[in-house]
Amino acid sequence: MNKWLWLLLTILCLVGGGLLIITMLSDQGSNAATQPTQVNRIVSLAPNLTEILFELGLGEKVVAVSNDSDYPAKAAKKNKLGTFWQPNTEAIIAAKPDLVVTLWFEQQKSVAEAMKRLGYRVLTLKIESIEELLAAIEGIGASTDTQNRAEQLVEDITARLKDLQLKVTPTKKVKVLWVVQAEPLRVAGRDTFLNELIELAGGENAIGPTIQQYPPVGGEQLLSCGAETIIQSAMSTTNIHAQQQSAERFWSRWEALPAVKNGRIHVINPNTTLRLGPRLCEGLELITYCLHPKIYKREQETLQSIR
Repeated sequence: MNKWLWLLLTILCLVGGGLLIITMLSDQGSNAATQPTQVNRIVSLAPNLTEILFELGLGEKVVAVSNDSDYPAKAAKKNKLGTFWQPNTEAIIAAKPDLVVTLWFEQQKSVAEAMKRLGYRVLTLKIESIEELLAAIEGIGASTDTQNRAEQLVEDITARLKDLQLKVTPTKKVKVLWVVQAEPLRVAGRDTFLNELIELAGGENAIGPTIQQYPPVGGEQLLSCGAETIIQSAMSTTNIHAQQQSAERFWSRWEALPAVKNGRIHVINPNTTLRLGPRLCEGLELITYCLHPKIYKREQETLQSIR
C-alpha cells in the first residue's frame, strides 16, 4: 500500500482515538497541554492561523491579524498587526488580547517570548507538515474550548486527503518540478511540505535529495531532472493568467524538458498551496488536476476559482 495512504489511515485512527499528538509551545512550556479558558480577544500572526481560527467559528473573537491574512473576507477587515515576518508588538498590545497565536520560527518566537514576559497568554504552533497542521488545529481547539469543531475539521481534512489519495493510487507517478522562485531559479526540495503535496497528488519530486529545503537549480541540473510537469507558485492571487503567460515564455528556453515540450506548465494560486491551513485539500485538488487531468476532471469554472 502507498506510504501516504498508510500515513492518512494512521492519522485517522489517531484522531478517532483521541491520541493525536499536539506539537505546540504554549505559555506553560514546550509541548505542554493548554487548558481551555475563557477567550474573547484573539490575535493571529499568520494567515494560516487566521484561517484555522475562522474555520473553528472563532472569527468574531479575532480582533487583529497579520497584514497578509486575507481569507475569509471578514479576516481582511480586521485590524492589522504588521507583516508575517515582522509582527508589531505595540499593535498586538493595543489589541488587548487574551490569547496570542503565533508560529514557531525565529521572528515570531521572539515576539511570543516578549508577549509572555508581559503576562500575555501565548500559543505558539509549529506547522511545517500536514501532520503538524492537524495537530495545530487540535491545539487551537484545546486552547479555545472548541475541541469538538477542531476534531471534526481534522476528520474532514483527513477523509478528503484519503479520498484524493485513492484517486491517484493506480496511476503512474508524474515527475514534478515545483518552482518557488523563477529568477534566480529556486525549487522545492524533498524535505518540504510541498513535497508531501506532490506525493499525495500522485507525483514524485523531479529534484533528488538536496542539502537545502529550497535549493537553487542550474541549467544542467534542470535539463537532467526530466520534469514532466512544472508547477509554479503565483507571486500574487491577481492576474494569474498573465503570470501563466509569462511563465510559458520563461520556460520556452528549455524546450527539451518534457514539461515544456508537452505544455505542462501550471501557475497556481499560492494561498491554497503555500499556506498549510484548512484549505489544504482545495490546493491538493488543483495539484492533482495538474498532474492527472485525464483521471481527475473538474468543471472549468470551479477549477478557475481555485487557481
